[in-house]
Amino acid sequence: MTEGAAVLPWQVVRQDDNGNRYRVGRYATRAEAERIADSLDVRGHKQLYSVEQVGQPGR
Repeated sequence: MTEGAAVLPWQVVRQDDNGNRYRVGRYATRAEAERIADSLDVRGHKQLYSVEQVGQPGR
């Protein structure tokens, strides 16, 4: 694991209607990442936002 992954081990990932995945950002805690994902979800767009631990396979 790199130093950056140790400091910011959680990421928010956006998946669009075509299945393309993009990292939105990396965060220090899961709670912080979930707050960001939740705030993006309430905007009403059709994208799916998920929280993943860096280095773990997508869910």
